[in-house]
Amino acid sequence: MRSGGQAHKLTFRNQEDRGERRDGEPDLGRGAAARFDTKRELVVKEANAIGTAWLRLDLLPDSAQQQLRPEFRNYVDERIAVYRSIPDLAAARLHIDRAAAMQNRIWSQAVAACRGAGSPATTSLVISSFNDMIDITTTRTVALQTHPPAIIFMLLFGVALASSLLAGYGNAAKPRSWIHILGFAAVLAITAYIILDLEYPRIGVIRLDAVDQLLAQLRQTMN
Repeated sequence: MRSGGQAHKLTFRNQEDRGERRDGEPDLGRGAAARFDTKRELVVKEANAIGTAWLRLDLLPDSAQQQLRPEFRNYVDERIAVYRSIPDLAAARLHIDRAAAMQNRIWSQAVAACRGAGSPATTSLVISSFNDMIDITTTRTVALQTHPPAIIFMLLFGVALASSLLAGYGNAAKPRSWIHILGFAAVLAITAYIILDLEYPRIGVIRLDAVDQLLAQLRQTMN
């Protein structure tokens, strides 16, 4: 189904998005890695969907193509700007809204062009590709907003503190070893940081910038 306009504001959570095993056992690290992979795959899917829709413009009359191709270029620019704006959420939301408005214009123009073409085959191919291009934006927005509940992050830091307390208590009677103390603290800190970095791949060291280049490369082919 078409999901332009305000559809990008929908949110959902399922078992895998919460980072849970199928038997219900929480696994924050595994879940963060799975969500990172999902976000990466969705960039590829969006690039493929836009690329397919762009190519299928060739099926429409020349007059319709002249209207739609500039809209497509501007639309891709806005989609790229959405994720380049993060962590500025206000700017990202502005670009999301602009892209949604462009979706509506592109959809309306495409429907009108298909009616004028008078070919059911053309209509099916063009409309299905445009629908996929619009739907994937909702999926990406939801994936960006899907994270474990705050209590899970509190539990992560609570476990780290409890582990430090128990380790310190168990070694209280032994000679102090700074190597073990610093090593233990470093392992806990690095583990927690990597989990959080995977969970928010737009603002940390582990990022999606490389795969984001797919949209930028696609945009260059539209010139």
